[in-house]
Amino acid sequence: MKTATLPSLRVEPELRAAAESVLVEGESLSGFIEASVRESIERRRVRAEFIVRGLAAREEARLSGDYVDADQVLEKLQRKLDAARARAVPAK
Repeated sequence: MKTATLPSLRVEPELRAAAESVLVEGESLSGFIEASVRESIERRRVRAEFIVRGLAAREEARLSGDYVDADQVLEKLQRKLDAARARAVPAK
């Protein structure tokens, strides 16, 4: 497979220094940038798929009329949170 290059990028010296400061042993700046681009691509794909699923679920609920009121969901979550806090051991 032939390789391709990403456009070169001019950045402030502080950004380059910050990137270099978090490199792990043996990692190059180029490797870090490539990994960051790959992770960003995956994050955007996952977010786009999530939005598509959410819109489909909204449409399905609209067509079926089967909704759960947001206030009911929030109340249930608050009860769960309150119960979890009550079970938590106080920090010392």
